[in-house]
Order: sequence, then C-alpha cells, then structure tokens
Amino acid sequence: MTNEPTTLTPPLGAGGPIILITGGQRSGKSTFAEELALSLSPNPVYLATAHIWDEEFRHRVEIHQERRGPQWTNIEEERELSKHDVSGRVVLIDCCTLWATNFFCPPATEGGDWKSVPVEVALEELKAEFDKFTSQDATFIFVTNEIGLGGTPANKVQREFTDLLGWLNQYIASKANEVTLMVSGIPVKIK
Repeated sequence: MTNEPTTLTPPLGAGGPIILITGGQRSGKSTFAEELALSLSPNPVYLATAHIWDEEFRHRVEIHQERRGPQWTNIEEERELSKHDVSGRVVLIDCCTLWATNFFCPPATEGGDWKSVPVEVALEELKAEFDKFTSQDATFIFVTNEIGLGGTPANKVQREFTDLLGWLNQYIASKANEVTLMVSGIPVKIK
C-alpha cells in the first residue's frame, strides 16, 4: 500500500478535499503535513491555532515558524477558522488539539478565573466551526494528536479533554477523504 495521496474527491456537501494527519507527540505529523502541503501547492496557507500560554510554548511556536519558508502564507487564528477566506488554496491547520483547547479552556479574561467549558458545548461549537470553514472550495490538511492511546488520565479535566479531542478527531475523520497515522516518523495510510 502506498502512502502517497490519492486523487482527492471532496466529501458530499463540503467545499474541498479534507486530509487528516494524526499521531502522537513528536511522531512527525507537522513535518509530514508541511511536505504534503508543499507537494500540492507552491504557496500553501499555514493556519496556526496555538494560544501562547507561556515562554516555553512561545519557543516551540518559533521553532515551527523558522522551519517554514517565504512560500507560506501564515495566519494565526485560535478559534474562528472560518473568518479567513482560503478559497482556492491548500491550507494546513496545525493543530486540532490546540484548536480544541481554545474552545474547552478559553483564556481567562484579564483578572478573571480560568474554567473549562462543558465537553458537549465545546464539541458542538467545534463541529459547527469545522463545517463552516470546510465549506470553502479549498484543500484542507488538518493535524491532530491521538492522545487517547496512553491510558486513562487520573485527572477529571484531562479525561474530559481526551473525550473531546477523541470525538472531534472521529468527526473530522468521518468527513475526511484521507486519514494518515504517523508512527515514529512513518506515515501509515488509514483511509
């Protein structure tokens, strides 16, 4: 079986082909997704969903940014992907894990306390935003983490987030034309 992309046919009711790249941390997801995007377009869009929580995370983001060259159109968007017109483009969304975090644990307002949103509410908001965003005529490459492989977390909030991301990943995979699982830097075609 080949790991090369097949001819992409958009799912019914959607604007363009959807590709999901999943795997564990440091499995090679982002690098694989970037190479795929560049193979499909000389000037892809990189839509980064990260909220910068602290300096260590800022450093991680900077490493990702340095790896990309001038051929990329970079967009920073924590929640409302659909407010960006990416029609006719190849767009890499990195990543669904951070995107889901921004719905589940929205940053506290200045002086406010942090609290999580109920899983069901966050999931419905994410699905609605996903559907609105992917109705555009574009090629979408979503990167996500497969966080449910490591056992059941001891913390209630972690268990809830694992549920949320697992259900979001299932939803995106059901809409995707292709799904690739990254294992130790090796792409394994799932769908």
